[in-house]
Formats: sequence, structure tokens, C-alpha cells
Amino acid sequence: MAARTALEECYRRDGRKVFATLIRLLGDFDAAEEALHDAVRIAADRWPAEGVPRNPAAWLVSVGRFRAIDRMRRDGRFVSIEDVADAVEAAPDPAAQPDEPELLEDDQLRLIFTCCHPSLAEEAQIALTLREVCGLPTEAIARAVLVKPAALAQRIVRAKSKIRDARIPYHVPEADELARRLPSVLRVVYLIFNEGYAPSSGERSTDVALSQEAIRLARLLQTLLPEPDVTGLLALMLLQESRRVARESADGEFISLEEQDRALWDRAAIAEGQALTEQALRSGRIGSYTLQAAIAAVHADARCWAETDWAQIVGLYDALLRIEPSPVIALNRAVAVAMRDGPAAGLVLVDDLLHLPELAQYAPGYAARADLCRRAAQFDAARDAYRRALALSEQGPARRYFQLQLDRLPAD
Repeated sequence: MAARTALEECYRRDGRKVFATLIRLLGDFDAAEEALHDAVRIAADRWPAEGVPRNPAAWLVSVGRFRAIDRMRRDGRFVSIEDVADAVEAAPDPAAQPDEPELLEDDQLRLIFTCCHPSLAEEAQIALTLREVCGLPTEAIARAVLVKPAALAQRIVRAKSKIRDARIPYHVPEADELARRLPSVLRVVYLIFNEGYAPSSGERSTDVALSQEAIRLARLLQTLLPEPDVTGLLALMLLQESRRVARESADGEFISLEEQDRALWDRAAIAEGQALTEQALRSGRIGSYTLQAAIAAVHADARCWAETDWAQIVGLYDALLRIEPSPVIALNRAVAVAMRDGPAAGLVLVDDLLHLPELAQYAPGYAARADLCRRAAQFDAARDAYRRALALSEQGPARRYFQLQLDRLPAD
């Protein structure tokens, strides 16, 4: 029983690390998956009789690797016995290096960069990262990215084939290439987080597995690649995640930031996120994620909505817009201006932004307009904007929230 528990714990904690190392050793996603399953099956037979090895993860890598080579020889995938010998000797046996678990972590980092290679489309990067790095089931990923499981499976197969056929290198880029490649990796990790924290459609108000996997990936990146942008992204996700419990009711309905019970916020996550934000700011290389984290940190400092330092938030959005000029960031700044200067000042900015093609079909934009109209006692205009937001939204909890706000409006 103890051996079985140890195996289950090892697989839960280190299974994806073992898989990443097997990919490096075998050079093939599918062969690595087979090797991992073979190693776990053998461990289930041997560990109860022989005892749990000193380094269970390295044991799984070593056994899986040799089982894969046996399978390749049996299937005729090597030309000769000499080729088998060369393959066996090509890399050191991880079981002979029990005190170097960081090798497994390094392999996960290599796998992240492989899955997020710029030659792959963004949707393929997300699907491949969730499947191969995070180990999420195909069905769960399909629900998250709103495609049918069969279509997602084909997307993953095509991405793997492209990696194999194009001989995409399985490594962390060299320093001169890292600056160019890192943004795409961080973007994929943050997209995964956002889809978990606030799903873009469906009836779920949250998907804990996705957002927690994104935070895990960011921690891995930050440990092995402590660049300011990585630190800023981890800080941002921790600060946002700290509000998870407070942003939905017991029956799963959405609760706005203004209405949240801040006593439910995770203070430990806030403290860590704020410390990381300060660390990233002190670096002097301040990027978009760090500024967004700083905005989230200001919200976390306020004991209630009324005590929010909106002037500081507007200033941070000004800086953010200089780095990343985006209509959505401008919309968020407009809301902050409204909170600082009054709803009329914000409405002027929001109405200008809603004429942009990028925001013409953006439900949160009309929801922001509706809220500012409500605050300005323009109730007919608020009704029109909430109805527009309802028509554009595909997310169940958001639609019900807009309808609730609509029902609460008094006669003009």
C-alpha cells in the first residue's frame, strides 16, 4: 500500500517532468507517452516487492527510456543493434544522478519553449502546452478553448508532426534569441490563466485547473528564468487569483470587484504577488505584465472599493498605454478616469473607444458604458448598453450578471 501511494504521489507531482525528460531522450512525443505508461506499470509491479527507489522520478525516466528503446528495436525502428547501443549511450542515465532533480525541471522548460515555437499557430501553442506540459485531458482542453475534442486532437497531432518534420529544436533558446521568443511563451501562459480565471463562454464562471496550471508554469519559468517579465506575470496572476473565492457566489454567479467581500481575498497570495511586483519594478526593465500587476496591487491595498487610489491607477494605465497601446487597456483606463473624475468624464472616453472597430462587438465595453450611465443616472442609456452587452456575451454568468443589473435599474 505504501509503495502504491508513493507511486501515485510521484506521478501526480512529477509525471509531466518525467514525460518532458523522456521527450528529450527519445525525440518523440508519442514514444515518450508510451514509455511513461510502461514505466508506471512496471513500477506498480516492482515497487511493492523491491521498495520505493531513492529518486522515484529518475527511476521512471530510466526504466521508461530503456523500455522505449526495446520497443523501437522490436518494431524495427532502428537499423541495427549498433544504433540501439548509440541511442542508449547518447545521454546519461537519470537514475545515476539522483541528486539532480533540476534536470527534470530544465526539461519542462525546454518543452514549454518547444510547444510555444513561433512557427506554430497560437491556438496550436495553447493546445499543445495544455496537453503535453500540463497533462490536461483532450476533452477538458476542448471545453476550455471551445472546439470539439476530435478537432482539438487533430490540432495537437498536426502540431506534433510539424515539430518532428521541421526538426524544431528541443531546447531553451540562447540568450540572443530568448528575448524574441519569451513574449510568446508568456502570452500563451497568460491566455491559459485568463481562460481559467474568466472563461470566454459557457456556463462556468471559473476553471480552477486551468488557472492553477498557468500559475504553476509561471513559477517554473520564474525559478529557472527569473526575467522581470516572468516575475511580473507571476505577480499579476497571483494577485488576480487571490480574488477568486470572492468573485463568485455560492451558486457560481459572478460578483463584481466593487461588490466583493474583501475579507475573502487570499492575503498570502496578495503578499507574494506584491513582493514580486516590487521586485520586477526595482529591476528597471518594466514591462506590460509588471504594470498590470502594479494596478492589481493597488486594488489589493484598498480595504474597500471607496478607498481605491484611482489617481495612482490612472497613472499606471498611462504608463501601460505607452508600452502597449491597446483599445482594451484604454477602455480600462477610461473606467479608472470615471472613478477618479466622475462618470461623465469616463463616458466621453468610453464612447470614443466604442466607435473603434476592435471594440464594436466587445461586450465588456458596453457593460462599462452601462455601468457609467447608471452612475450618471442616465437609466435609459444604461438599459440600452446592458442589452447590447447581453447580446454580445457568450458567457453564462456574465449574461446573468448583465440581466441582474438591467433588472435593478429604476425608471428614468
